[in-house]
Amino acid sequence: MKPAKVKPWERGVMAREDMALVPNPVQEGLDEHIYFSKEAASGGSGVGGGGCGCN
Repeated sequence: MKPAKVKPWERGVMAREDMALVPNPVQEGLDEHIYFSKEAASGGSGVGGGGCGCN
């Protein structure tokens, strides 16, 4: 897949706050922390398990 070519006059549209991939970085960080804590999925390496400590 080729990267999109953004024309100079289109950059203002692409820089709008509602065009962000992560609209709320603080909430995204909290959600990731909770996910990693519950699923023990941080980093994707190491011993597999469900995060319950029963391995």
